[in-house]
Amino acid sequence: MDRGTVMALVAMSLGVFLIANDFTALSVAIPEIESDLETTLAKAQWVINGYAVVFGVLIVTGGRLADLFGRKRIFMIGATIFGVFSVLGGIAPSIELVIVCRAFMGIGGAMVWPSVLGMTYAILPEEKAGLAGGLILGVAGMGNAIGPLLGGVLTDTLSWRWVFFLNVPITVFAMVVIHLQVAETQGDSAERRIDYRGIATLSAGVVAILIALDQGTETGFGDPTILALFGIGVVLLVLFAVIELRQGEGALVPRSVLENREFVAACVAVLAMSAIFFSALLYLPQFMEKELGFSPIEAGAGLLPLMVVFAITSFVAGPLYDRLGARLVVGAGAICLGVGILVLSFLDDGSNYASLVPGMVILGLGVGLFYSSITTAGVTALDPSQTSLAGGIVYMCQVAGGSVGLGLNTAIVLSASGLSEGIRIAFRVDAVLALIGLLIVLRYIGTSEPATHRLQLRGHHRAHA
Repeated sequence: MDRGTVMALVAMSLGVFLIANDFTALSVAIPEIESDLETTLAKAQWVINGYAVVFGVLIVTGGRLADLFGRKRIFMIGATIFGVFSVLGGIAPSIELVIVCRAFMGIGGAMVWPSVLGMTYAILPEEKAGLAGGLILGVAGMGNAIGPLLGGVLTDTLSWRWVFFLNVPITVFAMVVIHLQVAETQGDSAERRIDYRGIATLSAGVVAILIALDQGTETGFGDPTILALFGIGVVLLVLFAVIELRQGEGALVPRSVLENREFVAACVAVLAMSAIFFSALLYLPQFMEKELGFSPIEAGAGLLPLMVVFAITSFVAGPLYDRLGARLVVGAGAICLGVGILVLSFLDDGSNYASLVPGMVILGLGVGLFYSSITTAGVTALDPSQTSLAGGIVYMCQVAGGSVGLGLNTAIVLSASGLSEGIRIAFRVDAVLALIGLLIVLRYIGTSEPATHRLQLRGHHRAHA
């Protein structure tokens, strides 16, 4: 790779790092935000939830816009939104304004993430597709892992507001480098129209379900309001499917995407497996704090064996994918996810921190191998012009699967007689989900040539004819 390509990859990696870091960096600053802005915990938590929900809802739309109107252009717009509202969030005088700014940062992030994914796959040769997935997911893992530590340091030494301000110079650097080093790509002008009805129904449906899952853990999933939100969400998602079938290739999610068996299988596998990672991130710190007596920062640091192994393995997964193929690497990741969560399911009241480390390491291997490789398998199953959309859909499935799995696990934990017992049962349910995901991977992943290779063969046959 020449110097310009390397610089572009560094800049795009920084963009992904910021988006991922902002999911976790403010989690340790919630008490300070409560105190400084004189608000309640329920409101302060929406500094985290608002960003995550908006990002998860709009990432598919961001991916489609990037494929149609240009990945570089959508990246620049998204990065500008992210940077501007980082400044405004840092100086916001009230919790309501901070939450609004975080929501707009989620909009920017939903445009940046799939744009970066598409540009990364485009800038690297086809035989290095695994490297693209490994790089993006590895950097994201580093951002998630470093977030609580970085947020804690900034909050303790300066202020929680510096978590916002730190975004600005890095965003500007990434924008300048990408402007200079990355060429623009965009779809066929005949298809360049926005599916407003599809965007509206998908976004509203996903919002309803995510809010129901979030609030259901507090009010109970039998609450009439929660049940109504679930019902509204399901109806809107069914309506979205009907709208998309009528829109043809101009749809937010074109029919060619929905009819691609390997891509759909990748999404279903991600849905099944994502409860494992999300549940580990929620319940392992709770176990450390409530059973082992760790402080919040110590519990965040306690996750490092999982998060660091995840990040490192994601980088290694790229070359392994290019050498060994999709099915073997994705399957190995699914096995490690299942084994890791199963090992952790044997924790009890007498467990110490050392007894958690083997399960976290195996789980980190699984997360690193599975997510980067399943993303590459899903993205390369589709036409290269749909790369950003594909990446956005896979990531939305990760968020949706994690949220649904987390709701299920929370219901299990709350119904158990104690935290340790609840975690044991929930983690064993997750191990069953891992088995389902593994069976899907073994049956469907790696069964066809990547879309880019099929297009090349088609062009070769036309030229020969």
